[in-house]
Amino acid sequence: MWSDFTEYIIKHYSQSSRIVEVAVGRFPEVGCKLKKHLKGDIILTDIKPYHDWIILDDIRQPDLKIYKDAGLIYSIRPPEELHPYLENLSRETGADLIIKPLSTDSINTKEKMNLVNFKKAVFYKKSFK
Repeated sequence: MWSDFTEYIIKHYSQSSRIVEVAVGRFPEVGCKLKKHLKGDIILTDIKPYHDWIILDDIRQPDLKIYKDAGLIYSIRPPEELHPYLENLSRETGADLIIKPLSTDSINTKEKMNLVNFKKAVFYKKSFK
């Protein structure tokens, strides 16, 4: 499934100069694979980074410089209470938003997000361009 999710991002965002993963936690596999296959900036953020290449940022009070010129902001299994912050940030920066929730979670955003089924990957997407 993660290879399908990564493939979707590579296929649709290969021309983006910047892609940002929010709340990476201890699961950097997607971001690391994107770094290997894409030329733009691939930035991983978390409120408690466990490695020096993960940038400290609190999505509830984001440092907008991190997200400037992003074509995509995505988050894998973020807590539902963070969904509105992701939505606001994407709207403010004009970046597309992808949220890959846990299968038991719903989406907690004001605007409707589109359900995407790409091979075995299932996630929600909204374009704010």
